This record gives sequence, C-alpha cells and structure tokens, in this order.
Amino acid sequence: MLASYAHWTGKHLIEPELPPSERARRLFEAPFAALSHNTAADPILNYANRTGLQLFEPSWAELMQTPSRQTAEPMHREERARLLDAVTKRGFIDDYRGIRISKTGRRFLIERATVWNLLDENGAPYGQAATFSQWHYLE
Repeated sequence: MLASYAHWTGKHLIEPELPPSERARRLFEAPFAALSHNTAADPILNYANRTGLQLFEPSWAELMQTPSRQTAEPMHREERARLLDAVTKRGFIDDYRGIRISKTGRRFLIERATVWNLLDENGAPYGQAATFSQWHYLE
C-alpha cells in the first residue's frame, strides 16, 4: 500500500526510512483514514487503519467480508464505480469528494481523497486503496 502510493504520487504516507513494522504501526494509528480492497470482480475490503475502522464502523472480521461498494449508498455507487474506473486507467486521483456510509448507516462526506492502484512486488494489479483526512458527518 505504502510503496504503491509512493509509486503513483511521488509522496509518502509514512516515512519510508522506518522499519516495516514501524511503518505498519504508524499507518494503522494515523489520524487519516486508509483503506484498501482486492481485485475481485466485486472487490472486498482487505485493510482499514484505526481511523477507517472508526469511520466505517465494522469489526476487523466484518471488514474482511465487506464488498467495498457497500461503503457507498446505492444511489452513489454508480459515481463510485466511475471513480474507480478512472483510477484504474490513470493510476491515481488526488481530488475525490463523495458521500460514504458506515455499517450503522451514519453518512459522511469525504473530501480531497487520494485513491490509487495497488501493485504487487512485480508491478501486477493488487487492488485499490484510498486515504483522506477531511470528512464531516451529514445530518
């Protein structure tokens, strides 16, 4: 996730010189949200840091079984699909804005999100990820 972010954006979410275990800890405990999903036909979430878990409200076990499309309300899923298609074609975007919904139905607007393609060690597609630090609850 961190290497793919740096590959596409030329920036670092976490200091790259830190040991891998410390980078993982800092990403998990970061004040911004970070989430990812796999490459399945209906992608399943496979990571969320603490902030992402608090916003979307699943347990870790629930997260690992949640189709990522369920993070958007049905009326916003077509917009979300267009976003992910654009990311697939371009590698990343860094100005996404959209409404998301938690497991319990709490709606929130995310702004200035970066969404990028994940690549494995050989450069093959591995999924997609998103990070954002600006959100506010609706209603």
